[in-house]
Amino acid sequence: MNNASKVLYQRLSRSVITSRWTSSSAGSHVAVAAASSTNSETNRASQSLLGVGILGLATAASVYGTVALCERRNLCIKDPMTEYYSVLAHDEPEQYEMPEETKKAAVIENDTNHKNNEIMAPSPSVVEQCECEHEYNVPEQPAVIFSTSAAVSAAELTVEEKKLEDAAIAARKHAGGLKLFSGNGNIALSKEIAKILGINLGKATVGRFADGEVNVMIHENVRGKDVYIIQPTCPPVNENLMELLLMVSTLNRASARRITVVIPYYGYARQDRKMQARVPISAADVARLLEAMGIDRVIAVDLHCGQIQGFFGPRVPVDNLDGGIVGINHFGDKDLHNPVIVSPDAGGVYRAKKFREGLSHKFGYDDIGLAMIIKQRARAGQVDQMDLVGDVHDSDCIIVDDMIDTAGTICKAAEVLKEKGARRVFAFASHGLLSGPGNQRIASSVMEECVILNTIPSSPERDANEKLVQLSVAPLLAQTIFNIHAKKSISALFK
Repeated sequence: MNNASKVLYQRLSRSVITSRWTSSSAGSHVAVAAASSTNSETNRASQSLLGVGILGLATAASVYGTVALCERRNLCIKDPMTEYYSVLAHDEPEQYEMPEETKKAAVIENDTNHKNNEIMAPSPSVVEQCECEHEYNVPEQPAVIFSTSAAVSAAELTVEEKKLEDAAIAARKHAGGLKLFSGNGNIALSKEIAKILGINLGKATVGRFADGEVNVMIHENVRGKDVYIIQPTCPPVNENLMELLLMVSTLNRASARRITVVIPYYGYARQDRKMQARVPISAADVARLLEAMGIDRVIAVDLHCGQIQGFFGPRVPVDNLDGGIVGINHFGDKDLHNPVIVSPDAGGVYRAKKFREGLSHKFGYDDIGLAMIIKQRARAGQVDQMDLVGDVHDSDCIIVDDMIDTAGTICKAAEVLKEKGARRVFAFASHGLLSGPGNQRIASSVMEECVILNTIPSSPERDANEKLVQLSVAPLLAQTIFNIHAKKSISALFK
């Protein structure tokens, strides 16, 4: 082997490490063949080696560069698969027509000592399986065969094989990138979200053993998938929370690529700070439990307070969706007279202000008022005194809150507004717990209508309450899941 051949051999050997594709292996194979040839054939083998090496490195750089772009931008690569074909020179099946430039580029000068060694570079259609946004898509490249047998053209498939390959690529693009699972917290909401997304809920068993322990089993493959678990931690809080934790653990052990928990109602949210000595900060403790189990993202609806997002570490982003956007559409269709948005406590003023801005922007109401009620509690769940800040005379009032538990606060607030001259009183809350006498209190209250979202499952008693209206948050959650999976903006949903 002369010096030129040695230099080419060393360069191609290094390309085997950097390219990570079989095309560089083909180059080194031909280099070995050239090294074993006689001195009289050295020049011809070197020229053949140069042609194979340049074409192999160019193809590998084109494909590998695209994969590196996907990795740098943290884009999803769905089910990568490399197809290898062995095309024999004597086969002459029915062919589909290939571009002329493809055939010219694929013809490689061969070495007659290696007629049966054929290696094909990975099909560039693999690159098309990246869930990249359209600006990162790479145009289809022709598949190239690196062959050391007599003048073999590019990969030639029969019509049936071409159809099967196209069908396989289409299936890999659309099958199984997104998986949706649900616990027993709110199955009706989960089914509605799945229907809007056009997919089925994942097959899983979430039940109980004979001694009451939670039994979780996933019945389908989730390896490398983008998994979403829909589970509100509503009453029974501890049962639903344990189901959620074990489902996250099970999916992590099953090698799911990313796990996003969709928590329409976040339990323990009201214990977000120490109001007195020797009490836990339960909202933070639940966040630490979820993070310790290995979640990657949280989607919640109207957290009781915004600081709960900070209880999760920076590795786990939290999307706190504003459920008021669903209520805005409902109240916008009503003929409201001199509307005033009322916050039942000082902590909810920001929520009431956003509701007022949304109603004014979307339906063109001018000069929507804002009022606040200052309440003094005798103990948890019981209000001692309420004072109104603002004018509600001859106005249609909408009390906006994040949740209704026993309904004592909201019913007493409605009475105060009526005493101050309010024309009609409505109420809106994202989470209708309605614990204890809550449902009955609303039914006998002075409110015209109480609107809640279906973040918590309904009951026959609620359905029988004529003053209680339940709206669906499923379209908002489904659109959020879609946007996250497609790497689109979520804030755009609320503009």
